[in-house]
Amino acid sequence: MRLTTKLVLSATGLTFAIVFVLSSMFVGELLRQRIEQTAEANDVLAREVVLMTRQAVETGLRANPPADMTDEALHAAVTDALRSHQPLADVMKGIIRYSKTVQDVSVTDAHGLTLVSTDPDALNQQATYRMSLESVREGSILYQARQVFGKQRLLDMSQPLERNGMPFLVVHLGIQSTFLRSTYVPWLKKAMFVALAAAFLAMAAAALLANVALQPIEQISRQLEHLTLRAAGPQPLPGPDSGAHDAVVRVTKTIDRLGEQMRSREEGYTALQANLDQMLDTLRDGVLLFTADQRAVMVSDAVAYFLNEPEGDLVGRRLEEIFEPETALGAAVLEAFASGEPVSAEGVTLEDGRQVQISLDRIDDGLGGSGNMGTLLTLRDVESMMQLGQELEIARRLAAIGRLTAGVGHEVKNPINAMVVHLELLRGKLAGREGEMFSGAQRHVEILSGEMQRLDRVVQTLADFSRPMELKLREQDLRQVISSVVELTAAEMRENGVHVTAQGPPDPVMVRVDPELIRQALLNLLLNGMQAMSEGGQLWVRTHRDHQFAVVEVVDEGKGIPAELLPRIFELYFTTKPRGSGIGLAMTYRILQMHGGAMDVRSNADPAAADRGTTFTLRLPLASSAAEVRKGVAAGAVRKG
Repeated sequence: MRLTTKLVLSATGLTFAIVFVLSSMFVGELLRQRIEQTAEANDVLAREVVLMTRQAVETGLRANPPADMTDEALHAAVTDALRSHQPLADVMKGIIRYSKTVQDVSVTDAHGLTLVSTDPDALNQQATYRMSLESVREGSILYQARQVFGKQRLLDMSQPLERNGMPFLVVHLGIQSTFLRSTYVPWLKKAMFVALAAAFLAMAAAALLANVALQPIEQISRQLEHLTLRAAGPQPLPGPDSGAHDAVVRVTKTIDRLGEQMRSREEGYTALQANLDQMLDTLRDGVLLFTADQRAVMVSDAVAYFLNEPEGDLVGRRLEEIFEPETALGAAVLEAFASGEPVSAEGVTLEDGRQVQISLDRIDDGLGGSGNMGTLLTLRDVESMMQLGQELEIARRLAAIGRLTAGVGHEVKNPINAMVVHLELLRGKLAGREGEMFSGAQRHVEILSGEMQRLDRVVQTLADFSRPMELKLREQDLRQVISSVVELTAAEMRENGVHVTAQGPPDPVMVRVDPELIRQALLNLLLNGMQAMSEGGQLWVRTHRDHQFAVVEVVDEGKGIPAELLPRIFELYFTTKPRGSGIGLAMTYRILQMHGGAMDVRSNADPAAADRGTTFTLRLPLASSAAEVRKGVAAGAVRKG
């Protein structure tokens, strides 16, 4: 059966059920009203009999008073008065003759003994128990229906005649249930006919409305199928049992296909967004994308650096709300937007002396017209560009040194081992020989042995630097790593008169790193700072967050590094110390690169400067940023798979 047919039948059945319940309530209410009408009419008849009974008693007792004042004499006088009063008998017979529901009328005393009755067999007999019509009147609809249309029974309608506040005589009307049934059946049939007609009319109307309401589904199905085919290409023809002729089934399947396509695209967009966010977060250039009405829809974190204000949510703000015309950068950007022309690397000097380049690219609608869909604004710090170039050059040199040392270490190590063996053999042959010539040769052997050992240490250092490191990454609070390094160097710092101050935020700074390697990098920087202050001084280790990075600054009050030597300090074996190896800073730089971080240095060697000293800055990605990157890459891999 087609799903459309099922829906129509369901709507029709539900309508029939509702109409049936309402019709039953309607018929039941009519039955209740009829019973109330019957009870009220019979109550009027009973009161009329009571009135006639009162007249009969009064007339009879005046004409034939009781012989004495005993109850028996009074009872006999009342009985004679009732039986001899013809108007009472006429009223009782008239009720039987003209009422459609009353079977008999009788008058009993307070003890139920029948004194007068339209049924001769009931005279002087104890009245039998009958169900009260009043109880049927007060009962539920189902109870009333059972009493009227169930087993035949005689119902009673009674009215008392009181004397001194107590019942003296009681008038009873016997109402036959079959009489009620025969009276109610004609109008009941009409009511049920009307209810059934209404039910069938409601069912027909519901079926018609359901068909009319479901007709647009066919058109919706065609539109959805058109969208699906346009998005996913041709689809295989449906089979005979696939519900191809049922519009609802087709709509359901089409919506499922569209949902699958949307989920697939959403996964792709999620991965793309994660990668784009990561790119913007790590980008040193400020990137802003504006819509045609100059409202920002994409803003990189680096923009806050150019605006000299704390990081905030700039997305959704207008151009004038982001760039103030009173500032040099704001005036230049607003002027570039107002010109309507592309701008390429236009230089601007900020109030703090920084040099910034502005690039403006218009994004057209791709239809060959003049429609503008948006504008891409790029802010580039010239100093950062130069610093990045230096870092790339240092990385290139370290990579070249690594490749060179890997080969040199292997080629030099074997000859050194052979020379050491032969020196030991020569030392053995010279042992025990006496004479000035042999003692001089022994000294030369010792000198050669010492130089061989020094050369072996140099080669081993080369091998250690070029050997690949295996990172054991785990999430770590950077403050704890710094605290352990400060504690490790505390004794040596005190001996050299250096006071170390560690400053950091109150909340954990979580990074995903190899703790041992980061400790080694920080240890190199702290020892360098200590050695730069030969007469003691203050050493600061400051930690803070900068967008998606954790930043550690190691600041000393040493002699500083001359400006001409700064570009070379990360080169392997370059050192300004008499006994330095030139490996520490190169190794530290390499460790930061392996963790996806960066390292830079600024120094002032002027003895008269108040800020004389050196500051090493380390940047490591925060753990949340690294997790987002891995999540985006994984989502992209799943989509491609």
